[in-house]
Amino acid sequence: MDILSKCYEFTAAREAIAGGYYPYFIPLEDTEGTEVVIDGHRLVMIGSNNYLGLTTDPRVRKAAMDAVAKYGPSCTGSRFLNGTLTIHVELERRLAEFVGKEAAVVFSTGYQSNLGAISAVVGRGDFVITDREDHASIIDACMLSRGEMKRFQHNDMSSLERVLAGCDDSAGKLVVVDGVYSMGGDLAPLPEMVQVCRKYGARLMVDDAHGLGVLADGRGTSAHFGVTDDVDLIMGTFSKSFASLGGFIAGDDQVIHYIQHMARSLIFSASAPASNVAAAAAALTIMIEEPERSHRLLEIAARMRSEYTRMGFSVGKTETPIIPIYIGDDEATIMSWKALFDAGVYTNCVIPPGVPAGKSLLRTSYMATHTDEQMDRVLETFQGVGKAIGLI
Repeated sequence: MDILSKCYEFTAAREAIAGGYYPYFIPLEDTEGTEVVIDGHRLVMIGSNNYLGLTTDPRVRKAAMDAVAKYGPSCTGSRFLNGTLTIHVELERRLAEFVGKEAAVVFSTGYQSNLGAISAVVGRGDFVITDREDHASIIDACMLSRGEMKRFQHNDMSSLERVLAGCDDSAGKLVVVDGVYSMGGDLAPLPEMVQVCRKYGARLMVDDAHGLGVLADGRGTSAHFGVTDDVDLIMGTFSKSFASLGGFIAGDDQVIHYIQHMARSLIFSASAPASNVAAAAAALTIMIEEPERSHRLLEIAARMRSEYTRMGFSVGKTETPIIPIYIGDDEATIMSWKALFDAGVYTNCVIPPGVPAGKSLLRTSYMATHTDEQMDRVLETFQGVGKAIGLI
């Protein structure tokens, strides 16, 4: 059998492109953050993770450009060898302080951060326990590790306890969860989770890609719940609120030191370019000095959740600027996405395997820089589309 036969037999995406309803890999001609231009068509962007609106902030852009002028476009090596700059080290110090940990290490992407940290810490004979709705990077990291992966029902502490009770008492155990779930916008119940982990001698890692910059004046989900000291590892990414590309892991100094020397995705990958590091550092400064940005973001999110619910849309248990519009049927979800797109509203169409069968949704997310007028347009458009398609 030809191993590439599956590639030639995959036709669904090309059929969708030909039919004019393909919702992925859409090239943007221009972006002002809250609005984008596609084929000359201007849309309000509510499909971005640019939560604080900092990708267009002139201070962040200038920091990136100044770094290119000083260091060039690449470090041309891994962090382990010649790819560590003083600005990497300074950002790591600041990030650790920001999230309330002793130390941090910066990776080239958020995906690599999870891949490296989890596979370094979890070894043969260990257990790694994940929520069934954890991000794909966590699942891939567990597969890369030599430990045994177990999963528990989403945010179900009884399920977590049953899984931990079934693990060998003498084995190492790491529980890994998202702080904010990227599709549902709901929070992991960290206070209860800490108690269960303590009972069974398990360590806890929180992927806070979507919580940092958003909750607790930007300090994330652990700070929001007041359990920072009880969470062993905190992961963050630069591709959301930090307006850049990269990621980091923060924790006890000795643990981070170990990860630095054992994480394959750090040792065998080129380091984050100076421009990315400088942009993230500038975003961090703004995050600290302007907490009103996250406050504005949460105000917008609260309004949109309330209005969608009032209209009759199902938004689930979200508590954040990630607001899913649950539709269920794949075809209806695609039709809704296309109607909104044509009417000038950019959302994310999520169908299986991105979500379980029967749970297709439109993922919407908001920025601190969205205006009230833009949100009025979005709500008016959603109401019109929802009635036209029969969703409300």
